[in-house]
Amino acid sequence: MDQSPSDLNREEIVAGLTELLGADAVVTDDRQLREASVDRFKKYTSAHGIYDGPFPSAIVNATSTDDIARVLAFADEHRVNVVARTGRTGTEGGLETAVADTIVLDGSGLDRIVSVDTENMRATVQCGVPLQVLEDTLRARGYTTGHSPQSKPLAQYGGLVATRSIGQFSTLYGAIEDMVVGLEAVFPDGSVARIKNVPRRAAGPDIRHIVIGNEGALCYVTEVTVKIFRYMPENNEFHGFLVDDMATGIAMIREVVTGGFAPSVVRVYSPEDARQHFAHFYDGKCVVVFVAEGPRGIVRATSEEIERVAGAYPHEKVEPALIEDWFEHLNWGADKIEAEKRTMLEKRELGYTTEVSVDWSRTVELYENVVARIRREFPAANDLTMLGAHSSHSYQTGTNLYFVYDYTINCEPRDEITTYHIPLNAIIVEEALKAGGSMVHHHGIGKYRAPWTEREHGSAYPLLAKLKEAFDPNGIMNKGTIFPAGS
Repeated sequence: MDQSPSDLNREEIVAGLTELLGADAVVTDDRQLREASVDRFKKYTSAHGIYDGPFPSAIVNATSTDDIARVLAFADEHRVNVVARTGRTGTEGGLETAVADTIVLDGSGLDRIVSVDTENMRATVQCGVPLQVLEDTLRARGYTTGHSPQSKPLAQYGGLVATRSIGQFSTLYGAIEDMVVGLEAVFPDGSVARIKNVPRRAAGPDIRHIVIGNEGALCYVTEVTVKIFRYMPENNEFHGFLVDDMATGIAMIREVVTGGFAPSVVRVYSPEDARQHFAHFYDGKCVVVFVAEGPRGIVRATSEEIERVAGAYPHEKVEPALIEDWFEHLNWGADKIEAEKRTMLEKRELGYTTEVSVDWSRTVELYENVVARIRREFPAANDLTMLGAHSSHSYQTGTNLYFVYDYTINCEPRDEITTYHIPLNAIIVEEALKAGGSMVHHHGIGKYRAPWTEREHGSAYPLLAKLKEAFDPNGIMNKGTIFPAGS
């Protein structure tokens, strides 16, 4: 759904927002507006202070659902593009402002834990509650969300739900869509929809999924209720193995998962990727990692199956303490982002990732095809300092591949993204689609995978397009995200 031009200029937009919420809620500082025009897809150029726009008219700091509703109704009436955000950890351009004078609507101020209900095993939070805050609150009471993306110290619930996120313990606890019980969302006309909390229902299609994963292209997530689980870290058991190739590693994890077992962590690293995480013991081989978690009896049975399966394949065993140490340092926060920024500026080195999913039968083929094609076709292949992948989320029917690529930057800072990141990302996306897989596993489509959205969905794409027409008829929600600009 294309957006009609706004009937307001920048000054009028700012004046209207100020009248709605007051001057304290409306940010027009040039530096903050420039920084709000991008997300971590453009982390290298932004580290150099390069922002090419278009730039937003204002950042609005909302503190209530009513604030969100009033701003969206105002934007819809005047055809002003809106980008919804909370924790700002997006990596696919979903937070990028593709239209001049966009309103960046920030819900970080909706930061209240509404309730923790241990009888019904659920917690309700506003969209600006950081995942780490809820997790710490729950662990103090012997519970956990089970959700642990790498962005856990920074991510907030609105963005986690809007991008269909997944955590490192997904094989046991599921992804965010498995955790969400109910939610509240605001649509472009300012209407508020609450999807009630029930264990399950068969009252038509599951309408939670209109909201989960919408990436701010249909509505704004303001409140979420998620499942909670008992937290029993004292029962955790760690397993690591070195194997000669990805095919062996994939076969091992497939046998465990399809056999009905659910370790919280199930991973296989290619040798190149393993070097980044396990340099002190990987010995040039693939690394297979399992963590069994939960009640003691289940953990023991899971560990026994892991050891049984591993025994059927040639391998070298890794000391559990080494895997446990790795497990304790999985996440990144502000300190790691700053360290990454220093490396970018001082050494002109950068790393990115592209994550896809595919059937078990084509996982190794996809891995090999991507690596071969990049080595063969990528014009700047000599600048690659690492090209590898790992599988980190597995299912009964297949797994994901998380491709990782590092490179030395031998171009002007402004050209980095088009010289390196975009073409590498494109090769991986294209090969995943050729293999019948999905072009995106958990980071979201954003703006940089939107050109492939129709190919991703094929004959089902009209179902997605109809949602945009129905819920955002004026096209004000995050132009260019999920739906290609101009569609």
